[in-house]
Amino acid sequence: MNFRISSRPQSLAIAAIVVMIMLAGVPRARSQQGAASSTVSATEKPYLVEWVYKVKWGYADEFWQLFKKYQIATLNREKELGYVTSYTVYRPGLHTGEDSRWEYRIVITYKNISSSQHGSEVEKQLFPDQAAMKHGENRRWELTEAHYDLPIKIIDPNGDGTE
Repeated sequence: MNFRISSRPQSLAIAAIVVMIMLAGVPRARSQQGAASSTVSATEKPYLVEWVYKVKWGYADEFWQLFKKYQIATLNREKELGYVTSYTVYRPGLHTGEDSRWEYRIVITYKNISSSQHGSEVEKQLFPDQAAMKHGENRRWELTEAHYDLPIKIIDPNGDGTE
């Protein structure tokens, strides 16, 4: 008796095993790729900061002129350079109690968190007379009663309250 085993089923079985081995690596490769892209997107996502200023009574106009001269000029240049994508300046329409009073709020959207670190280098380029700038900025701070910088996180309103 001569038995002949067909090589076709063996070839198909080997091919199926090779395909299964290849496919077994795909989910892991995709998850690693997803982790890498989420790491990149986490460092590349926009970074929002709110600056809030409470100014001494009667000095809001002088404060604003100094603020425009140095800070707004710096923000405009940072926007030209691509560090800042946008900013908005707010001033209250009515008054509040003294404890919660503020004169100016500036919400800045930086391209990413590292883009928020270029302010001083841009100021040195814009204002080569650093002594005059320091004098103007010192005066602005003399007029400031309270100030804070607040990083802002955008959250999904339908999510769990985290980023």
